[in-house]
Amino acid sequence: QVQLAESGGGLVQAGGSLRLSCAASGGTFSRYKMGWFRQAPGKERRFVAGISLTGGGTAYADSVKGRFTISRDNAKNTVYLQMNSLKPEDTAVYYCAASWRSYIYTEGPKYDYWGQGTQVTVSS
Repeated sequence: QVQLAESGGGLVQAGGSLRLSCAASGGTFSRYKMGWFRQAPGKERRFVAGISLTGGGTAYADSVKGRFTISRDNAKNTVYLQMNSLKPEDTAVYYCAASWRSYIYTEGPKYDYWGQGTQVTVSS
């Protein structure tokens, strides 16, 4: 059983940056592919970014490509999401998730463990 805890959310102006962190405990972190999802008010939760076991492979939603970077530090059991050039439409609750499946999936049901989320608000 893996427990995930996000941090780093907050209020930022458009064009600004934030770095989200997700600390894992209770499992072997390096065995899980990790993903970030977000859910805006009144909308479905959507895939943002995913990363392979060693960090050598990544995937991004088209809406964040070139602005967001996912990374992981297996020694610290932590996955990060660096968010640059933030836009008001990036406002959402951001969740990290862990998957033991073979690929970096973009579908939420393919992930086995979820954090509680952290709010990111981008003002215009």
